[in-house]
Parts: sequence; C-alpha cells; structure tokens
Amino acid sequence: MLRLVPIAVLTLAGASGLARADVFRWVDEQGVVHYSDEWMPGSTVVKTTVKPHSEPSAPPSNARVGEQVANQANARAVQQDVARARDLQCNFAKDRYMKAVSSRRVYKEGKDGERLYMTDADADAYREQARKDVQDACGSVPEWKPDQAIPEPKPTPEPKVNPALATSE
Repeated sequence: MLRLVPIAVLTLAGASGLARADVFRWVDEQGVVHYSDEWMPGSTVVKTTVKPHSEPSAPPSNARVGEQVANQANARAVQQDVARARDLQCNFAKDRYMKAVSSRRVYKEGKDGERLYMTDADADAYREQARKDVQDACGSVPEWKPDQAIPEPKPTPEPKVNPALATSE
C-alpha cells in the first residue's frame, strides 16, 4: 500500500497537468522505488517535457542578435515613414476638398499654365471625387462651415538626409 501512494500521486499529477518537470525513477539499496524531479545517480527518466535533441542548441550569436535588432529598427522606421506619408496625403486631400467646396468656380490648369474653368456639372463631379479622396486618405471628411476661414496649407517639410549616406562613392 505504501508503494501505491507515490505512484498514485505521480499519476494524478501527470493527468492534471501539474507536473511540468522531468520525473526520474530510481531504486535505493533497500529495494525501495523512489520518484523525484531531480536526477540521482542510477535514475531513469519516467516522464519528460523536454523533447530530445540530437545536439545541444547553441545560444544566438551576437551577429544574429544584432541583425534582429537592426531588422526591428528598420521595420519601425518604415512604419513611421508610412504614417507620415498617410498624414501628408490626408492633409493634401482635405485642403483640396475644402478649396473645391468653398470656391465658386473650380478650374484646372492647362498645358501652358492657363486656367480652364469647369462647368457646374464637372465642378460638382470634381467636388464629389475630392470628398471620396478625403474619405480614402483620412477615414472621415471634415465638416465644412461656411463662416469659418479655410486654413492655409502648410508647406511639406523637406526630408532629413544624411549627406554621407546620400553620396555614392
């Protein structure tokens, strides 16, 4: 009966998922069977959670770690650049829409820079397309208030370029 208690406890622990470590079995000099989560000389593994490996895994090299860090930094920089580009596209689309809505007459520039005024139907179609462009670029359209002045568009900042990286040798 005394031998069944450790076996029953081991079985219940394994079945309930509580045992997460390796379990070792050994027999002492008196012939008593013992179970433990620590290795003893002459013990055998009864249960293991570690998959056997043909060779020990090597720790990651400094070169791989450095490469991973560089890749993560590059991914963050790309995400920031994409977010800035979306913001610029949204601002441009908003400015275009607000000007089209507030203007009495809408025009396009011709080949020589002259103004070609649109018909009312063409201007309405242009305004509708400008509104769709704002929705696509920004997700929502700003509310137009006739008594509110249209803000002047802000100039696009020049990208910062490192001259050493920009020159080719």
